[in-house]
Amino acid sequence: MIDVGRFALAISFFVSIYVIVVSLIGVLKKDVRMVASARRGIYAIFFLSSISVAVLLNAFFTDNFQVKYVSHYSEISLPGYYKFTGLWAGQEGSLLFWIWGMAMAVALVAFQNRKERDHRFLPYAYAILMVIYAFFAILASFMTNPFDLFPANQIPADGNGLNPMLQTYGMIIHPPALLWGYVGFAVPFAFAMAALITNELDPLWIKKTRRWTILSWILLSAGNILGSEWAYAELGWGGYWAWDPVENASFIPWLTASAYLHSVMIQERRGMLKVWNMFLVVVTFVLTIFGTFLVRSGVLQSVHDFGVSEMGPYFLTFMFAVIAASFYLIYYRWNDLKSDNQLESFLSRESTFLLNNVILLALAFATLWGTMFPLISEFVTGEKITVGPPFFNQVNIPLFLVLLIILGICPLIGWRKATAENLRKNFILPGVLAIVTAIALISSGMRDIYATLFFVFSVFVTVTIYMEFHRGVRARKKLAGEGVLKALGSLLWKNKRRYGGYLIHSGIIMIFVGITGSSAFNVEETQTLGVGEGLKIRDYTLRYEKIYFHRESNYDSATAVLTVLKDGKKQGIIEPEKRRYDKYAEEPTSEVAIERSLKEDLFVILASIHEGDKVTIRAKINPLINWYWIGGIVAFFGGLYVLLPEYKRKEEAEA
Repeated sequence: MIDVGRFALAISFFVSIYVIVVSLIGVLKKDVRMVASARRGIYAIFFLSSISVAVLLNAFFTDNFQVKYVSHYSEISLPGYYKFTGLWAGQEGSLLFWIWGMAMAVALVAFQNRKERDHRFLPYAYAILMVIYAFFAILASFMTNPFDLFPANQIPADGNGLNPMLQTYGMIIHPPALLWGYVGFAVPFAFAMAALITNELDPLWIKKTRRWTILSWILLSAGNILGSEWAYAELGWGGYWAWDPVENASFIPWLTASAYLHSVMIQERRGMLKVWNMFLVVVTFVLTIFGTFLVRSGVLQSVHDFGVSEMGPYFLTFMFAVIAASFYLIYYRWNDLKSDNQLESFLSRESTFLLNNVILLALAFATLWGTMFPLISEFVTGEKITVGPPFFNQVNIPLFLVLLIILGICPLIGWRKATAENLRKNFILPGVLAIVTAIALISSGMRDIYATLFFVFSVFVTVTIYMEFHRGVRARKKLAGEGVLKALGSLLWKNKRRYGGYLIHSGIIMIFVGITGSSAFNVEETQTLGVGEGLKIRDYTLRYEKIYFHRESNYDSATAVLTVLKDGKKQGIIEPEKRRYDKYAEEPTSEVAIERSLKEDLFVILASIHEGDKVTIRAKINPLINWYWIGGIVAFFGGLYVLLPEYKRKEEAEA
């Protein structure tokens, strides 16, 4: 059975070479049959990669420890859902999962365009996607194969087990979201390069890949938010983002993709920024490969990486080849990428979109620079110097503040050129409410300048979004005579891209509120307690009642029972836990206990256990933190809403 998986993976590589060749021959000879054959080859690749994935999963669920990869990331007592996550827990399996996701994406692209016969760039897009697939397939088949076996006389009786930090619900969702987000950005990249090759530079390639870009952005957003929740609930340090190199590697392409999604609207509406958008598509795709490289090369120390491997030089070579080929095509088509129109005024929506792009790219560069600084410093001075959260916070916080302000200004300024009268009319309400908010916050004693500014401009942006919905509903009521709810429903249904974008922006505001509150106003206390003693933190008291021990299938657990009192009144029981997994006995883990509310989280950790049933408890209050997760959910569903088919009038559909 294992040989079937290995064989299917290897054959998929050779089929990808076939698809590349027949796609190119088909387009050059204008042979529709060869292009159709290439499309069927793409379906075959998805089938073959699916077989490989199924075989590896079967090895996990049957405890086939002759497979080295299964032995490294599973054990007999591991719960079934964690055996499933073993597929992407390590180097070899996650690469196979990446390949399978890529095969699925290309098969969907081929299926979506199966009836297209007039667009010459499609076969080139297929060929480029298959080059990407072939690169990863050759690594998985011949360098880091997930189907490598132990000799028959060396098969272990049990596996090493899954790292305790990976035995959490986040492992089920977070890695697939990130990996599929990375994979999805290959589609707009391939179509953009195909458009450059064929000189078919009208917006058709953008329209064909718009949903792919949005879906990939949604998945990458979800991956980052879920990773934050995982770090918060599982790692036991009370935070959710540490500016770790691998965290940054998934955040940077999210920034450049966000810039592209905004600037491409200017190209579609005004025929501007064509070169810039090509650049952003290339950079975003290269950064997804860079993220994959960081996890697998071991060049930077991270809690998320797979350790040192020999694949780093191959990834670097592939990235440089992509950059060189892409930039050459952009240079070659430079004259054909000239803008149809020019920026008419700095007081225009186009200019705010451009400023938005500048800030997003500045954030991406600053984060990339801080991430790579240890390697840069080692190259220049011979000493590896690591920069930590203080650097990222000092540089990025002001940029995030400017980005938040732009979110509020953009809807208030019209396309092409704004008039003084319109600006005055549009800015009065949000400006006044922002000033009132600032006065209220300062009067209440708030002195943190950044926190004050973030809260003030969060109110500003929220009001501008409300104004946009209010204007739309009012216009619908006037033109169609609809009631408020029907007008709102019609507005949302008929302009999903615009109002879905506002929903996403609403989610981003909530994220800013959550980050600001939890970063600026959190408090922490640590205390060793005997039975009956209490730890006081703000208006909470945690009274230690007892500790009890129990056994699960693959770990031993110690749980402290604490009564939560607020202002002297009992609120309930909270039970932080310490676990010692059988396969990782030297690495005990903390299972935090969290009392959540919209106002704040009470975050409690069982730090250590002492003789005489004494325990050391670490407690932390994180104000407003749950608005971070709520904002992520709102942005996620806002993105899904944008993906829904656009409304078309009956006469347009029949045309």
